[in-house]
Amino acid sequence: MEVLNESSSSRFILLGLSTDLYLKVIGFLGFLVIYLITLLANLLLIIVVRINPKLQTPMYFFLINLSFIDICFSTTVAPKILKNTLSEDKSISLLECAVQMYFHLALGSTECFILTIMAYDRFAAICRPLHYNTIMSRNKCISLVAASWTLGFINSMMHVIYTFQMSFCRSHIINHFLCELPPFLLISCSDTWPHEISMYITAGFIVTLGFILILISYIHILSTILKITSTHGKYKALSTCASHISVVTLYYGTIMILYLRPHSSSSPDLNKSVSIVYSAVSPMINPIIYSVRNKDVKNTLKIF
Repeated sequence: MEVLNESSSSRFILLGLSTDLYLKVIGFLGFLVIYLITLLANLLLIIVVRINPKLQTPMYFFLINLSFIDICFSTTVAPKILKNTLSEDKSISLLECAVQMYFHLALGSTECFILTIMAYDRFAAICRPLHYNTIMSRNKCISLVAASWTLGFINSMMHVIYTFQMSFCRSHIINHFLCELPPFLLISCSDTWPHEISMYITAGFIVTLGFILILISYIHILSTILKITSTHGKYKALSTCASHISVVTLYYGTIMILYLRPHSSSSPDLNKSVSIVYSAVSPMINPIIYSVRNKDVKNTLKIF
């Protein structure tokens, strides 16, 4: 990589979750279980959607993308954590760190876009049912997903290139369990202000704007649901949205805490806790949340 500066010959040290042996064992077992459940649950959901003809709709097309993102998202984090927890050597090369940061940030950004599109899909289904097939046509769904992946990876590339052009002369010890942007701002001796501004701008666009669009979508959805006279109709409409609201609240809430705070006031322990939630816990519970509230998914699961 041409962007790597004089630090290219060095390695970073990821301190991990804890130095206490007991906590390291608990952390290893916990992450192993979480990772295995994440892989199994998301793969199972993808298979269920693919084999059930009733689930060949835009909503489940987006859900497949979300599950695939969650598998990849968790894979960028969990294997390295498991390896570092057991190994005495907790170092990571600059290139390996850059690759991890790139995919982690790219997949995280793409998930934000996909969750926003899923909210728009629910808005179209509930508030514009007669025009739903036109609004969410197959070509439009593919275009929206393709745009989400493209924008997510372009955003990540800009930040990673910018990050590894900085000098890291204060320390090469990262008080974290993965290569994530905020901790690198703390150890850089370069002027990080321009990078912080760019981070807040892109985070504001991707996270804050996405959250606002989701909020607007659900305000319209709630208004439409309240007009439904049938109690069963209201419950059915609400149940289709409850899963998505739960996922959005958990994911967007943690992302905002991590990326929209001034890095000078950040706490390493808080950063690690928040990262665990959105990098490991959220990908694990997303397919479970969507499956528990969906009769078609549950009926298909009975086949296995």
